[in-house]
Amino acid sequence: MSKTLRHILLLLFTACSFSTFFGQSQKINAVLVSKFNVDIDDFIGFDSFGYGYDIKNNVFRKIKGNEIFEYKNVSLGNISKVDIQNPLKIVLFYEDFNSVVLLDNQLNKMTEINFSQNPVPIVVNAIGMSTQNQLWIFNALNQQIGLFDYLKNEYKTVSIPLTEGIKYYQTDFNTFYWIDKKNNWFSCDIFGKISSLGSVSDFDKMEIISPKKYIFNVGNSLYFRDISKEKTNPAFEIEILEKTFNKYYYKDQILSIFTAKEIVNYKIVTP
Repeated sequence: MSKTLRHILLLLFTACSFSTFFGQSQKINAVLVSKFNVDIDDFIGFDSFGYGYDIKNNVFRKIKGNEIFEYKNVSLGNISKVDIQNPLKIVLFYEDFNSVVLLDNQLNKMTEINFSQNPVPIVVNAIGMSTQNQLWIFNALNQQIGLFDYLKNEYKTVSIPLTEGIKYYQTDFNTFYWIDKKNNWFSCDIFGKISSLGSVSDFDKMEIISPKKYIFNVGNSLYFRDISKEKTNPAFEIEILEKTFNKYYYKDQILSIFTAKEIVNYKIVTP
């Protein structure tokens, strides 16, 4: 074999090896942990105590083994949003009636708030649990983020008016995150400080993991992205068995996939 031929073969081998390595580096292997059949309309997620939350026929449910707790409020219409960050104070949002219900850990009603009756006009488009007996609120009337103290029934605006509409939002106790309609990512803390976190990939649905990381899907393909490393690794595809899915939920390295018939739990380790 000539030196030239050996050199060409070496280059081809190196290129193939690099291609294989690069391809593998762009994927995240999801390890199947468990799966079970369900007959529900919507899957909300799991809490730290192992309880699962779902909605069936507009009845909100909390289930673990043979334990089943249920809550239903026919007068407020359909449940629009559920926040289970604090399992002792669960938030149910009924957008059609501009109202929220807070439930305890056995799904007993603690508080019901009709924001239309508030002295300061509020039309809620987004909501989530915050700290110190407060709820995050996005008020559609002034396009501002605020905090509502549900014990004192007091509302205060914390942000300036947003100039772009909200495409997606997510909250934790200290932060209100949102993606605007131009796919720009922002955060607002409880003191009203707004930070630009960068831009996100185009998506159908998404879930924020941290101020730099998120999971998103385009069609039936699921991806993970760390915007701090986007130059070297734009997005990692998460390899799951399901060809179609309705929803996904991520908590403590467990990715739950909700399909029409089952919930499948995977363990994933993000880069």
